[in-house]
Amino acid sequence: METIGLIGVGLLGSAIAARLSAAGYSVLGYDIVPERRLGAGSAQEVARKCRKIVLCLPTSDVAVQVLGEIQLAEGTTIVDATTGEPEAMAALGVKLAKAGIDYLDATVLGSSRVVRNGAAIVMAGGRRQAFDSVAPLFRTFASRAFYLGSYGAGARMKLVANLALGLNRAVLAETLAFAQACGVSPADALEVLKAGAAYSRVMDDKGQKMLEHDFSVEAKLSQHLKDVRLILAAAKARNAKTPLSEVHRQLLERLEAAGYGELDNSAIIMAYEEPAGRQ
Repeated sequence: METIGLIGVGLLGSAIAARLSAAGYSVLGYDIVPERRLGAGSAQEVARKCRKIVLCLPTSDVAVQVLGEIQLAEGTTIVDATTGEPEAMAALGVKLAKAGIDYLDATVLGSSRVVRNGAAIVMAGGRRQAFDSVAPLFRTFASRAFYLGSYGAGARMKLVANLALGLNRAVLAETLAFAQACGVSPADALEVLKAGAAYSRVMDDKGQKMLEHDFSVEAKLSQHLKDVRLILAAAKARNAKTPLSEVHRQLLERLEAAGYGELDNSAIIMAYEEPAGRQ
C-alpha cells in the first residue's frame, strides 16, 4: 500500500496516523515538535515522497503558510483536516488547482478518541474525483464521509456542526450544575437525561468526564474557542443571528483566561464552578 503523508501530528493527526497504520498504510509524518515526527525531518520531505498528504494543523492560516513553503508535485492530493476559515480554504483549493494539485477541505467531526475508534465523520469540499480517490483513507477512521460540493464546503459544514456540538456541551454543563443547585445528584440527572427525549450523544462522550472533572485531553477547549470565533465571524459576514454562540464564546474565554484552555473541552463545566484560575 502507498505511503500517506501527514503534516501535523498532534491529537487529531496522531489518531489518523494510528488508524491508517492499522489499516496497512505506511505513514510519513512531520510535526514542528520533534518527538511527534513519524519518520520525516521536514514538511518538504513529506511533499517529495508522498502523493497523498493529510494536513492536521491548528488554523487555515498555518495551512496556507505550510503549503506556501513547500513544493508539491503535480498530481498530489491534499486532504486538509484543519478546522479553518472557509473562504481561505476555498481560495487555497482554487490556487492549488491551477498548479495541478487536488485539494479537499476534509474536516473531521469527532474528538481524537472518536477518530481512534474509527467513528468520526468527514465533511469534504473539492473535486468529486479527488474525494472518491481518497475515500479508502476516510474509511480507516470515519464511519461516514460526506461530499458536500466545491472548495470550502467541508469547512462551512464543520462550523455548522461545531456550533451545535459546542452548545450541546455547554447545555449539558449548565444542566448538571443546575441539578446540583437543586439538590439533585448530577449522576442521577445524567442517567435520567440519557433515558429520555433530552438525550444527546454528548452525554455519552462528555457526561462522565464532567461529573469526574476528568479533563484529560481528547479535544482542547482553546481549540473549540477558536472554532466559535470562526463561527461568529462567518455569522457576522452573512448577517446570521447567533446569540447563543456569543454567550458560549464568553464562557470559553473566561475559562481560557482561568487556565483551562489546554484541557479537554469537557472543562466547560468549570464555567459553572467559578474558576479562580490554574497555577
